[in-house]
Amino acid sequence: MQALVLTLVLAFVAPLAEGAYLYRVMMVRAAPGELAQLIDLFKETMPALPADERPFWMRHSQGDQWDLLLVYPVESFTNFYSAERVARRAKAVEDAGMSQDDIDRRFHALFAWHEDIFVEGPPLSAVKQAFDGAGFFHVEIFRALPGKQKELLREREMENMYLEKLGRPQNLTLLHREGAAWDVFSIGFYRDLKHYAESADLSAEDQEVAAKAAGFEGADRIGTYLRSLMAEHHDTLAVPVK
Repeated sequence: MQALVLTLVLAFVAPLAEGAYLYRVMMVRAAPGELAQLIDLFKETMPALPADERPFWMRHSQGDQWDLLLVYPVESFTNFYSAERVARRAKAVEDAGMSQDDIDRRFHALFAWHEDIFVEGPPLSAVKQAFDGAGFFHVEIFRALPGKQKELLREREMENMYLEKLGRPQNLTLLHREGAAWDVFSIGFYRDLKHYAESADLSAEDQEVAAKAAGFEGADRIGTYLRSLMAEHHDTLAVPVK
């Protein structure tokens, strides 16, 4: 019966865009006073995941309500839920000397809130490269106005063109597939807070030229155009988990 239900669910999931890779994003807020214990539990249970399914993760510094954000490589729904992959995950739990029921129980004792969403984005190699050596993150999540999802994604692409022309790091853009209500994630990767703040040193003239080259009416219209497309928007500054 479970196999039948899974088959029916997957039948309604459209294929990923060509060249896209599937990720599971998990946002977690720890129970009061339990953040350190929750981080320790994630570290303790990482061996219960196959090595290629372990997440990239970060810790909230300023902004949204979550304490931890984890990005798990999935590849595709079909592969992730295949019998071979399910068996491999079960063996990893067994080899780590753990029980999945016990892991779940311990996590839920430390969660105050959590949210999951499956998103598609660039190949895993590109995401690994982006996270490698990053010491500071700027995370933006968006819920589009009705009918504006594609235009919002296009705006994110235009902002990356704008950043590229200014010699600034481009954002990793992830598009909703299943799960929570968010339509688009953007993650910016920086060496540190100083690197993130260097945009303040860019001249107004350079910003104007880059904005128009990327398709905006001007540098001062980037934010107003973005806000014409979104129903909700959260920003977070974050750092790697030590």
